[in-house]
Amino acid sequence: MRFIQAAFFLALLITIGIFAVQNRDVITVSFLAWDLNQPIAIVTLAAYILGMLSGWTVLSFARGTFRGATARPRQ
Repeated sequence: MRFIQAAFFLALLITIGIFAVQNRDVITVSFLAWDLNQPIAIVTLAAYILGMLSGWTVLSFARGTFRGATARPRQ
């Protein structure tokens, strides 16, 4: 099983490396008063990480709400 996980991880790293090499063009990202010039691969990575963080936050909030709603009252 570890061999399959390692092979999958290696394939993912190779795919990410190919994406980064082929997308070296610089783009401008504008947000409010900021203008940021970065390669497409870095912007994509930053968007992915911000999406993961926001997803974890929403999931954590939902779990806490569900646990609070289903908890038995103390006597």
